[in-house]
Amino acid sequence: MLKKIVLTGAAGRCGSLLRPALAAMCEVLVSSDIAESVDDLAANETYVRADLADYDQVAALMEGVEMIVHFGAIVDEGPFEMLLGPNFVGSYNIWESGNKAGARRIIYASSIHAVGMHPRASYIGIDAEHRPDTFYGLAKCFTEDLGRMYWEKRGLESVHLRILSCAPVKNARALGTWLSDGDLVHLVERAIDTPTTGFAVIYGVSDNDRAPVDNSKASFLGYRPKDNAEQFAEEIFASEGAGDPTDLAQMVHGGPFGTVALGKGGAAAAAKGDD
Repeated sequence: MLKKIVLTGAAGRCGSLLRPALAAMCEVLVSSDIAESVDDLAANETYVRADLADYDQVAALMEGVEMIVHFGAIVDEGPFEMLLGPNFVGSYNIWESGNKAGARRIIYASSIHAVGMHPRASYIGIDAEHRPDTFYGLAKCFTEDLGRMYWEKRGLESVHLRILSCAPVKNARALGTWLSDGDLVHLVERAIDTPTTGFAVIYGVSDNDRAPVDNSKASFLGYRPKDNAEQFAEEIFASEGAGDPTDLAQMVHGGPFGTVALGKGGAAAAAKGDD
């Protein structure tokens, strides 16, 4: 059992799903977010309100930390200036303070939007070059590169989870991109309990028949998803009808984030199950 895990983004949907599983993997779980509080703390869990953009607040979480699960961020496109603190500086603060505190590994919620402008038909692997679709995706590229650098220069391991769609299946795109709640928890557990990882990237996606990405080069992490979005296909196709090959949102991995103007939010599209 691990001595201490720090979880950021604990008040978000994914963070809330992860908290019970993380608490079961360690002696002490410190959950953090900018929300005032979270409900249903585990017996070994403490909640600390902290701003990712404030180095001192982040560093105060890290004493004795062994693993960091970094899910905290603004989870939408927006002006660069808005994302700079939580999504860019926040990642630096996590890596730098975690390294100084002696953390062994950081598990990071990256995103398909780091490679979102690749054509969806290209079936990309974990070694696909960065092609961000937004400033939000650019922050994911920055943090993946940050993680590689800290591994190569300082020996701090990290696993970067390029999550596709951790949301209910509401459209045809999600038949390929869905990451079920159970598979999300399994993915994070494997990122934590794999004995050695170095710097690693893996796509966060369930065992969907129509998955548009290839995780074969990350099989050493032991992630074996069990859920398949095909169970929703008949209903989705009946409601949507034929797709539109002239719609960029249907033709690139980033979906609607591939079509939004830089700095303009994509939350309206995401709320429909795209991300």
